[in-house]
Amino acid sequence: MSSSASRPVTQLDKAEVLDALFAQWDGIGEVVDGLTDAQWLAPSPLPGWSVRDIVAHVVGTESMLQGVGTPEADIDVSTLKHVRNDIGVMNERWVRHLRALPAGDLLKRFRSVTANRRDALAAMPDADWNEVTATPAGPDTYGRFMRVRIFDCWMHEHDIRDALAEPATDPAGRPSELALDEMAASMGFVVGKLGRAPDGSRVSIVLTGPLGRTINVAVEGRGHVVEDFGGAEPTTTITLDALLFARLAGGRVVLSDHADALGYGGDEEVGRRVVDHLNYVI
Repeated sequence: MSSSASRPVTQLDKAEVLDALFAQWDGIGEVVDGLTDAQWLAPSPLPGWSVRDIVAHVVGTESMLQGVGTPEADIDVSTLKHVRNDIGVMNERWVRHLRALPAGDLLKRFRSVTANRRDALAAMPDADWNEVTATPAGPDTYGRFMRVRIFDCWMHEHDIRDALAEPATDPAGRPSELALDEMAASMGFVVGKLGRAPDGSRVSIVLTGPLGRTINVAVEGRGHVVEDFGGAEPTTTITLDALLFARLAGGRVVLSDHADALGYGGDEEVGRRVVDHLNYVI
């Protein structure tokens, strides 16, 4: 991560990020290949969306990034209960528009759109890759935006797998690691701003399971993700499985249903407040 005069700018290796993004698209294609009509219509953890709606959402986002305009919807989608903001409106318009396609045609469209995106991204000059642009995480490099795309698509693959009662994807791959990197990068905001950890707090989020890692956040005026606390002990420790962490961050599960899967050390009040506000995803 390098710094600009205004805020940190994330420099990411283009080949590494693109390899992971392309592998993640392949993962979605593989899990939906050969589904029955009933499986395509299976409700997902996302309110109002089926498996096919998730695929349509990915198609819509990648189409938008190719410069395709957002289609009109048949209703005012902002009135739907699960649509909470302007990005939700845009997503819902794509989803409703693509519901007219048979599932097989939607899958073909997914493969076509992502193939075109692969070509465009592979041809992108490094200067454009590192240029600051608008991203869902605020102004940052286009490379950071593509890491956000890995995270988004990785989450959606798990949404699909949950809908189909399929086991989670192999956690050993780079898409999983970069998706966790993207979530980790937002934990300063989650701990300091949303979780209101007091100044001087040192919060360790200990993720367990195959994707295990520790995310350390020091609160000094605002929350900052740090490698360690310079020999000091954390004031609060939160321990949970990495996939549960991801689902909580995305608002995919009800926290009360998983209370027994969370462990706390140190200042438990701060830990519980941070966990209560883990759902930072738009």
